[in-house]
Amino acid sequence: MTKVVIDRKNYVILPEKDFLVLQKQASSKARPEKVFSIKEAREYSKKLIQGWAREK
Repeated sequence: MTKVVIDRKNYVILPEKDFLVLQKQASSKARPEKVFSIKEAREYSKKLIQGWAREK
């Protein structure tokens, strides 16, 4: 790991292997989107369709 200062900003240079490990760790901490069951998805889509129909 190498530290570099450019225009009073600090940057870190590290090998691609280490970067990929850090990137994988960061992505695993992200929360996945909620997945609906079929029944929940139907109810949700009907609710959206009714809302869009009211707008028109």
